[in-house]
Amino acid sequence: MCLTTQATECVITLHGMGRTSSSMKTLVKNLQKENYLVYNIDYPSRKQTIQELSETVVKQGMDYCAQQQAEHIYIITHSLGGLLVRYYFSIHSPEKLTRVVMLGPPNKGSQVADNLQSWDFFKSINGPAGQQLSTSAESFVNQLPAANFDVGIIAGTKTFNPFLSLMLPNPDDGKVTLENTKVDGMKDFIALPVTHTFMMKNKKVIKQVIHFLQNGQFDHEVNS
Repeated sequence: MCLTTQATECVITLHGMGRTSSSMKTLVKNLQKENYLVYNIDYPSRKQTIQELSETVVKQGMDYCAQQQAEHIYIITHSLGGLLVRYYFSIHSPEKLTRVVMLGPPNKGSQVADNLQSWDFFKSINGPAGQQLSTSAESFVNQLPAANFDVGIIAGTKTFNPFLSLMLPNPDDGKVTLENTKVDGMKDFIALPVTHTFMMKNKKVIKQVIHFLQNGQFDHEVNS
């Protein structure tokens, strides 16, 4: 879905696994209030591998922003979306990319995947990409190189899913541990008391996203 305004700064938004572009609407509306041109992409997160999704989805967003002749291109991702970006720019130049903000990205995998990836229901719900989220050193996500672009990461420290949290070393957001959201090469990092599932709708998270886009760092003075 394409949502447009008159702007020279273009933002691509990528939802997480099992979600749709609708999950990013609150964030999109706030970005539009700041006069960003927003391209909110809907993609079949449960149908393909991270590599396959990345080559289609990230390219689609970058091409759109280029067509709009945007002076700056930003990407905001939730969960799986961050891995699509990491893979894409591991094989394509990030020259035209300005900044990225990742919300709850499983950059080092998730112990939830370790425990459940052999279960049929996990496979059916999360598809091929879900099988790539192991925390093992040999897993796909842990073979990706360090970030070669400016990226800020927002991690959550609250959960409403005690069953999944039992599989995760604290602190965690119910799906990913705080530690496993981090990636080598990141420019800034901040942890907020939000859950994985709804962090993209949280006012504090949205303010931090916009602050990073505008300043290249988070506002740690209000992290309380």
